[in-house]
Amino acid sequence: MHCPFCSATDTKVIDSRLVADGHQVRRRRECLLCHERFTTFEGAELVMPRVVKQDGSRQPFDEDKLRGGMLRAVEKRPVSMDEIEQALSKIKSTLRATGEREVTSKMIGNLMMDHLVNLDKVAYIRFASVYRAFEDVSEFGEAIAKLQNDKSKSGKS
Repeated sequence: MHCPFCSATDTKVIDSRLVADGHQVRRRRECLLCHERFTTFEGAELVMPRVVKQDGSRQPFDEDKLRGGMLRAVEKRPVSMDEIEQALSKIKSTLRATGEREVTSKMIGNLMMDHLVNLDKVAYIRFASVYRAFEDVSEFGEAIAKLQNDKSKSGKS
């Protein structure tokens, strides 16, 4: 590790701690030449699969697009940022766990809906209306009826 102050290559680790729920290591280092101290963070570089769009084009996974879609769906709804971040984290973990180099945008949309239906039903309907391109009010009604049927089948009130 190069010292950011004098560019020396000899540094020693003074302290190491797990941070970010154990996904990163924070290291406190000291330069052996100039004796300045600095902090580094170490984490695994997890590669997300590429996204295959409906038109067949491919693009890198964009977490900001995923977050933006979820934020638009839950706008003005009683959903905390922690719940949103947990859902996003689970979606990303699921995508990585496929082991595939490419996933379809349809798969990502379905994962998003799976998480939204558990977070907030209104947010789910909002997202589904755009994602599934509802053409008229009857399609909204069908989606709401399906939610109500699923709710009654699971015994929830």
